[in-house]
Amino acid sequence: MKVLLARPRGFCAGVVRAVDIVEIALQRHKPPVYVRKEIVHNRAVVENFKSRGVVFIETLAEVPEGGLVVFSAHGVSPEIRCQAKRHRLRVLDATCPLVTKVHLEAHRFRKEGYQLVLIGHRDHDEVEGTLGEAPGEILLVESVDQAACLSVPLDKPVMILTQTTLSLDETRDIVSTLKARFPKAETPPKDDICYATQNRQDAVKDLLSKGMDLLLVVGSKNSSNSQRLVDVAWQAGCEAHLIDNAQEISTNWLTNRQTLGVTAGASAPEYLVQEVISFLVTQGGEVDEVISRIEDVHFALPKELF
Repeated sequence: MKVLLARPRGFCAGVVRAVDIVEIALQRHKPPVYVRKEIVHNRAVVENFKSRGVVFIETLAEVPEGGLVVFSAHGVSPEIRCQAKRHRLRVLDATCPLVTKVHLEAHRFRKEGYQLVLIGHRDHDEVEGTLGEAPGEILLVESVDQAACLSVPLDKPVMILTQTTLSLDETRDIVSTLKARFPKAETPPKDDICYATQNRQDAVKDLLSKGMDLLLVVGSKNSSNSQRLVDVAWQAGCEAHLIDNAQEISTNWLTNRQTLGVTAGASAPEYLVQEVISFLVTQGGEVDEVISRIEDVHFALPKELF
């Protein structure tokens, strides 16, 4: 059985930055360190931090006055930032710079008179933060059907923004539908889709071109970009499974496989990938890394850490 290991895979620059922020906070401050929501959408990362004194919270009311709170990589709304000030909390902002870009676009294009339309998933933390940049004024679209019946004031130009963890493939039909409905609709000069999300999906397509007949994606169920990797495979007719770790692999999946692919979502740590690879080797797998693209993106840490 041939095992094709995708590259790039796993942590993106935004996740590396967010995880590093919490690591440094733990080193420099006594526990507890509070994190609003999950720092990144990965069960292993979250459980590791919990065991070391990180407390994950849903609301800032759970943080005592003067406490240290980290905002997750998915970003928060201005209202959450105001709440932190009212509670006199110390804040470290781990928002991915690519998410911040979308927030800044929302402010800019709103001031320029555009009707903002956001393509994304309503229940995703990132979308919650972006909608909060202009409460009640951003129209959320989750599907082609919603795009087809969207109503926009005739006197307003339309600007289409996108949740960063979607893909060009996933949004293409929605954007096309919106532009057919509103011919003058625009998108930002630089695409909102995260480079890492697209790169990892392109890497899966490279594996598909090599005859892959099963894909294992290391990532948690609430990770949007990990689920998209599974979707890319299934849409091409290739069986795919999302797994948190090697223990979730069913040996039945491996029966009569010729070429198996392995990748990881942008919030999955590399050690989990290596555990999967080690297990597959015990099952007779011969591993070959397939390099689709070299990533060299790095994001600076917030100045508050220094």
